Amino acid sequence: MSELISLENISLKAADMVEEGRVHKDLYSDPAIYEEELDKVFNSTWVYIGHESEVPEAGSFKTSYIGRHPVILSRDRKKNTHVLLNRCRHRGATVCEHRKGKTKAFACPYHGWGYGLDGSLRGVPKLEEYDGVLDKNELPLESLRHESYQGLVFATFKDDIEPLEDFLGKAKKWIDLFIKQGGGFPLKVLGEHRFNFPGNWKIQLENTTDAYHFPIVHKSFVSSLDDATADIFDFLDGEGFVEDLGNGHSVMVMIPELIDLEADLDQPIPARFEELAQALREEGQSEEQIKRLVRASHGTGFNLNLFPNVSCSMAFFRVLRPVNVNETEIQHVALGGEGAPAVFNQKRMRLHEHFQGPMGFGTPDDGEAWERVQKGSMAGQDGWILVNRGMGKLFTTPDGNTAGAVCSETGMRGAYQHYKKMMAAGEEK
Repeated sequence: MSELISLENISLKAADMVEEGRVHKDLYSDPAIYEEELDKVFNSTWVYIGHESEVPEAGSFKTSYIGRHPVILSRDRKKNTHVLLNRCRHRGATVCEHRKGKTKAFACPYHGWGYGLDGSLRGVPKLEEYDGVLDKNELPLESLRHESYQGLVFATFKDDIEPLEDFLGKAKKWIDLFIKQGGGFPLKVLGEHRFNFPGNWKIQLENTTDAYHFPIVHKSFVSSLDDATADIFDFLDGEGFVEDLGNGHSVMVMIPELIDLEADLDQPIPARFEELAQALREEGQSEEQIKRLVRASHGTGFNLNLFPNVSCSMAFFRVLRPVNVNETEIQHVALGGEGAPAVFNQKRMRLHEHFQGPMGFGTPDDGEAWERVQKGSMAGQDGWILVNRGMGKLFTTPDGNTAGAVCSETGMRGAYQHYKKMMAAGEEK
């Protein structure tokens, strides 16, 4: 462990631990740096909360976090959405412990204070005891600024922050492409599972645009595929790329022909998808719609990282939550189409279970690798983690962005440079 002791000096120290092609291992393990990250990163930017399809009706809600702050995403009776701090204004107890559901109101389990779906304080037991000292209008659940883009809801503690669309910037193009995997139907959350791994949140942040690990860590997954699909996932020497999108966001394109799921729909359906196509015919789908659904059934050909906590990863959302300096919660969210044929959504779920599910081929292997990075980062008194792969072979995309080959670490460097900027914010020049 380094000599980082002074909290007043920590943000500068953390910023100095990010260089152009390497980061210091203490960024994974120093508790003081972690505390500073919660303030300067998670409390100071747009953080993904959930998808609008998770609160589809008046009365719907889901709970989430911004860093360590518990929040509620709710939809009120007028169908407006709200992001509320999950903390009673009386004595501070959480007013909702369910992950998601539907309710008419939120109630504190400690003293019974009741709140509307918009956060307004509606009921106070023994209100007469507060005569002259309490105005219910002044004590709603604290509401956070929130905005959405293509159904993805983000919230922030900073009222003066740039609009969400400006923050997403060049990532919007890729979000627009990602949501096409609804197969012509609105994108919908089908289900989720969560797990914790004993490692720092930035280890997972790095992973989503790291193609270099795929043939090694996911060898068992590739061995479970048919030959044609396995060939598609042999992409390290292909024409894919990793592009720095700014503001810490990045995209890793592994299968360029699957960037736009609505392109080339005049092509014949591959033989390996004919069973799904026939099932869709039996449900009365047109041939045009069948091609769209079949093409969307296995997701996009890219992973999109949105700094700091969500990835649109081929066919699912991966949401990270920092729990401690050496513990992170991961939420894997399966996606389908609202109103889409049942056989399509079932196929999407089976796809999710095959790789991302708790008994799948991908998640357990990834989790072990992340854990071993954390464990290894504790070795020695000094050390640097390399993120310099591809630095000598960068190019500029037609969109004017810096990019490298698909196995480059361009995305990681972009995320860390934005992290460095945030951690250095407020320091005297």
